[in-house]
Order: sequence, then C-alpha cells, then structure tokens
Amino acid sequence: MKKLDLVTIGRSSVDLYGAQVGGRLEDMRSFDKYIGGSPTNIACGTARLGLKSAVITGVGDEHMGRFILEELEREGVDTRGVKVDAERLTALVLLGIRDQEQFPLIFYREQCADMGLTVDDIDPALIRDARAVVATGTHLSHPQVEAATLKALDIARQEGMQTALDIDYRPNLWGVAGHGEGESRFVASDQVTAKLQSTLHLFDLIVGTEEEFHIAGGTTDTIAALKAVRAVSNAALICKRGAAGAVAFTGDIPDTLDDGESGPGFAIEVFNVLGAGDGFMSGLLKGWLDGEDWPTALKYANACGAFAVSRHGCTPAYPSWQELQFFFERGIKQPDLRNDVALEQVHWASNRHLDWPSVRIFAFDHRIQLEELEGATNEKIGQFKLLCLDAANRVAQGQPGYGLLCDERLGRDALYRAVDTPLWIGRPVEWPGSRPLTLEPGIGPDYGGLSEWPRDQVVKVLCFCHPDDDEATWADHEATIVRLFQACRRNRLEFLLEVIPSKVAAVNDTTTAQIIERFYAAGVYPDWWKLEPMTTPEAWQQAIDAIERHDRNTRGIVVLGLGESEEKLAESFDIAARYPLVKGFAVGRTIFADSASRWMRGELSDKDAIATMADNYRRLCTLWDKALARGDSHE
Repeated sequence: MKKLDLVTIGRSSVDLYGAQVGGRLEDMRSFDKYIGGSPTNIACGTARLGLKSAVITGVGDEHMGRFILEELEREGVDTRGVKVDAERLTALVLLGIRDQEQFPLIFYREQCADMGLTVDDIDPALIRDARAVVATGTHLSHPQVEAATLKALDIARQEGMQTALDIDYRPNLWGVAGHGEGESRFVASDQVTAKLQSTLHLFDLIVGTEEEFHIAGGTTDTIAALKAVRAVSNAALICKRGAAGAVAFTGDIPDTLDDGESGPGFAIEVFNVLGAGDGFMSGLLKGWLDGEDWPTALKYANACGAFAVSRHGCTPAYPSWQELQFFFERGIKQPDLRNDVALEQVHWASNRHLDWPSVRIFAFDHRIQLEELEGATNEKIGQFKLLCLDAANRVAQGQPGYGLLCDERLGRDALYRAVDTPLWIGRPVEWPGSRPLTLEPGIGPDYGGLSEWPRDQVVKVLCFCHPDDDEATWADHEATIVRLFQACRRNRLEFLLEVIPSKVAAVNDTTTAQIIERFYAAGVYPDWWKLEPMTTPEAWQQAIDAIERHDRNTRGIVVLGLGESEEKLAESFDIAARYPLVKGFAVGRTIFADSASRWMRGELSDKDAIATMADNYRRLCTLWDKALARGDSHE
C-alpha cells in the first residue's frame, strides 16, 4: 500500500491578494495573504478532496517560508519534500481583481527558493511512496529545476507510477514576457515549444487551456496543436475551454473539440479566475486517481474550478469533499457561490484548520472580578495574567489539547506571549457584565478591530440571555451577535458563543436548547459553544440535539465554571463528558480566584501563585480526563 496518492513538484509562493476589488493593482490599500504556486495549490486542493498528497518545492528560511510550511501542514499535505533554503527568499506574488476579465499580478521570483531545487533534493523514497507524480510547466523552464523534475519523473516511470503534467504556461516565467506581463497567458515561442515537446512523452496525463496547448503544440490552431502533442505523447489530453467546460482525448484527435469526452459544467458567476486551473486540476486528479471515467472526473474538475472562480484567493477557495458532495446533491441556488450562505457554511466548517478533539481551557479573561480585588491596578492585573499563562504552560508542557481565554485590554502582554505556544487561544469581546450586550471599545463601532487579530485566535462573546426576554431585548441580542458573527467570518476568525441564562432567570431542561435554536434561526453558526454546567442528562441532550439539527460540523462545546467548587465541577463534568460533542471545559475562578486575591494584597509570591494555579488547573484536567474515560465506558 502506498502512503501517498500523489507528489506534486514545482512552484510555491506567498500570494498577496489585493483586498479591494474593482480597482487597479496600483490602488490596492491592503492585501490578504495565502499560499500559492500551482503545485502547492494542487497539493492542497487534492488533500481537501481526501487524497494523500505531498509537494516537492523550496521555501526560504524566513517568515514567509515558515508560513507556507505551516499552511501545508494544516491542509494535511506531506512536507518532507519541501527544501528550506538558507540562501534564497520565498517567492511572492502580488495579485488583484480588477473586473471579470482583468486580474493583474506581479511575480517576485528573482533567485527564489523553489527555483533552487536540484537533483540532490529529490528523495527517491518520497517518490516511491506515491501512486503518481504531478509536474507543472514552470519547472521545465530552467536547466537546474528541469533536471530535478526529470529525476522525479524518471523514478516514477521506472516504478510504473502514473505521471501528469499541468502545462501551467506563464510567459514571463519562461523569460518571453516582461515583469509587468504577469497576467499574460500566451506568447508564442519556438524555444518553449521545443522544450515542452522534449518531455511530453513522459506523461500519462497532460492538462492545459487551449492557449497552453498552443504553446505545447507550436500553433494557435487548437486541433492542430493537440495533434502535434499527440504525435509525441500517448497521454490522455485534457483541454480546458473556459466557460465551455473541458474535453478529454485518449486516442486520435478528432476534427472538433466537441467530439472529445466531456463532463457537466456549472453556470456560475466569474469573480476571480486566478487559481481556477489548479482547482480544476485538483478535481480532475481526484477522479483520475480514483479510477473514475472521464465524464465523472471532469465533473469533479469543473465543479472545483467553479468554486475557485467564484471566490477570493486560490487554495482557500477550493472545496472539501464534503462540500463538493453537498454542491452536487443540492445544486446551484445562486450563481455567485461566495454569497450562497448554506454553501459557504459548509465550505468554512469543513475546511477549518487545526483539530481540537479535546480542549482544557484556563479562562483568565475576567476583568471586573479582578478590578474589584483589593490592591488591584490595571498594571498589576496584566502582570497577574502573565502568571496565569505561566501556570497554563506548566500544565500543558507543549502538548495539544490545552488552551486559554485572555482579554486584550488588561491581558495584552499575556496574549502577545501566548502566540508562541501551541495553546488554543480565545479572546473575549463583550464589555464585562453588559446587558444589553455591549462590546469592548477596542472592537470598534464597525467591528473593524477584529482585522487586527492574529490568525487562530477565537472570538469569544458572552451573552446574558434567556428565552423569556422580551422581543425588544432579543432583537438587541441578535443584532449584535449576528453582526459580530459576520465580522468573524469576514476576518476568517473562529467564533465562540457563550450563553448564561441562569444569571437572568430560572432555568429548566429546555432553556439552553431554546436559546441555541433562536441564534441558529438568526443565521448564527458558532464554531464553538460555551455552556454553563447543566445538571441533568436531559438538559445536555436537548442542547446537543439543537446544535446538531443545524450544524453537524460545529467544533463542539466547552463547559464553563461559574466559579463553582471542584466538587461541583466534577459532578457537572461527569454528566457532560458522556456526550462526544462536549470537548472540554473553560474554567477560570476555580483555578485563580484565591491566588489572585492573595497576590494582589502582596501575600503570595509570583512563584507560589504560579504553582498554586498550576496545581488547581492540573487537578481540573485530571477530573475532566477521568470523567471522559467514564463517559467512554458508558457507550
């Protein structure tokens, strides 16, 4: 059995996408950062579809290179073949969306890291781990990287593996167009044609647009170009035709493109064509490597290309396998797919990075409770939160499954330091104790403050609400929460919604479930729920049923503490841990309250405060793990 389905080889870059749409690249004010480069995109796109992929490329030994490595690992791509080059910088690309037909881009690739690949960087063992090698055209453009690519292909051919080529013609990357011509897709060149034709016999599958087959075949007559390619290669040829779909040719080339095999197309709005070919290739490879017929493989390819042209960015636009199936089953509801709320929910939820099967959270995001302590000042509170972070790290010891909640207003230094740890990090945005709900001033009246948050920090909001609140109060709850949820999605931040009805009025087994239903009805789909420790299995089951009726992809639930004793929390853990959707706890005062009070009065040293809180936190983690083990034994 092979460990991998495919290995791609070639370009990798950081794509800096203009965030403003409809203007010149000169007018862009800000940029969104994604990974890019055709082989890198394809490795990620196929991984999202369930294939086991790897990429052979090069990145610099710097921040952008580390970004690419981290993103590849998050996407599930094997990075053994990624060379970290201390002498070269990671490639950059600046891109923009001007209109439906103009997509300006500039390649920053002078002496870039991926062009530093040599034959010595090709690990035969990695190649042999895969079923297929996928090459792209740019790495045939220079003798050094061409030799590396040919070595990978030769190993694959010797091993009887499948091989594929995405022609991926960028004239300026072949030196036949200037730096300002990054958008150009075709410039005739006898030298490029000759170089491509010298390698086409190495492939079982060759994919390109009509213009790319023109360069491969040496003529702008598409049929004649395909016949020229067929003269030197027995590969299956897939010709992409834009809005007309794509066609496959496995034998002699007929006299018209319409005589090729085709798959169903999808009539959607074109928003951004950049990266669409890599999305198409990802879907095609999924079908090809799964042994599907060409109409089915082209259906996958056309759909993945449709997703790509309807969204911002390349890799972030590509669908998961779950999303693709949802799309096929439900069909197109609106042509601008990025504005299809149901589809975008599946896209977001099924492509989230990082996995948190269990999370034990030390919550020290409290503000009022600390401000009211004797001897407390804002400066001292900030110092104390650094001690809380030290306690959390002492227990976590770099292991997954631990986390923290910390605010920015009083705990900024702890937040800044926490980003260097593997801890789950959540940040509150509500003004403490507010009802009606009000947000911290730092979030801004337009919620624009979220644009300053680092990736992976979870937006947490606490709403004191109850099913018996009057309609005006509920309208206020919903307006704030809906707007905040949308701002989180716009900024690609996960959202945790905490509700505490018991602080408003009496509760019963249906209270929390009713609140959950109401927020889903308003169009809010939290990544996480934070719920108070309900004391009956009936209450937990109704809450979980309410969540799963609306969102089978939610991250899960964490149980809050409400300052309860360890004994009380142990009882609530025993009930909550029976349900797989409950992933852990987020507890604060039970861990830090006594230490905070004594430390603020000068009665406890930093060292003793850290030790005491670490002991408390560790005991709660043990209580949760034991409850979880008992819960598993009940199933």
